[in-house]
Amino acid sequence: MQSHFAYAQLFDFTVAVFLAIGCPETDARLAAQVLLSADLRGIDSHGIARLSGYVRLYEAGRINPRPAFEILHETPSTATLDADAALGLVSAPFAMELAIKKAKACGSGWVTVQNSNHFGIAGYHAMLAQQQDMIGIAMTNASALVAPTFANERLLGTNPIAVAVPAGNEAPFVADLATTTAANGKLEILQRKGTDAPAGWIQDKEGNPTNNAHALKSGGALLPLGSDVEHGSHKGYALGSIVDILSGVLSGANYGPWVPPFPAYVPMPAQQPGKGIGHFFGAMRIDAFQPAAQFKSQMDQWLMRFRNATPVAGKEKVLVPGDPERSMEAERMQNGIPLLTVVLEDLSTLGEKFGIKL
Repeated sequence: MQSHFAYAQLFDFTVAVFLAIGCPETDARLAAQVLLSADLRGIDSHGIARLSGYVRLYEAGRINPRPAFEILHETPSTATLDADAALGLVSAPFAMELAIKKAKACGSGWVTVQNSNHFGIAGYHAMLAQQQDMIGIAMTNASALVAPTFANERLLGTNPIAVAVPAGNEAPFVADLATTTAANGKLEILQRKGTDAPAGWIQDKEGNPTNNAHALKSGGALLPLGSDVEHGSHKGYALGSIVDILSGVLSGANYGPWVPPFPAYVPMPAQQPGKGIGHFFGAMRIDAFQPAAQFKSQMDQWLMRFRNATPVAGKEKVLVPGDPERSMEAERMQNGIPLLTVVLEDLSTLGEKFGIKL
């Protein structure tokens, strides 16, 4: 069953929780905005359902609610940021704004982040650049839940990539995708609902395909985008690796099987080579390549052509990346955000802990 809540209700509750763990008000409001952007856009796996997970990370001493950011290395167009164990919901927007600032000066800006935590949906951060007539790129590595093609051990995270491109009169292009067949958060939703996973999402501890949504708990692994080599899993494996290298190796964060897990109860990997979780951000000023108005006019043409593509029988229309999320955001701002009963119970328990009513 589901209950619907207005965005403002959930926002106030989330801010209060972040304040309760010691975040300054500005950071608490920013973190709540980033987190709930997932729920608004229909990416329920990365929204308020994860709030208690952030609290548990704080209680385990892995999140610093009052971080002191430090730039470790910098050129006019690049920087590496030590996030001081901050909420990724706070460090990621800071890093993207830094990339935007550098792009304004140099044409493009690139920022890597180490010593951070889970940053919510990648699309939120990429869209910050889009709002400045820039193309935004955001990615992050994550704890190892994914078996590379032909492997029977977990070495990569779901490692998402987001690219946001502005347009003129048309709604913009926003791609936000995990490099696995499905993000772990979607698997968690199936677990809450008590339903099986579709074919191609997971392998069991022997490396065989399975539909058991709980297979990760017994030694299984998520599969790269493509599921198996006949369907291109080596490409998903390569994409996940690129994210891991840019986010982790390049930044000085952890990478591969050493990335810290999101669940606080999961033991930290031994002998970590870096610091925390890593992110990578890019901002490219459109007018560094051609006049912005010209580009946006051509993007309008591109978007209209794809949206007006002839659909196959039984389908109403062809969508451009970002269309479903934008429609969902409009619908949920008007009608409320649905929460599964199990999520609502979790939030109620969290509220009781801090004396906050939802």
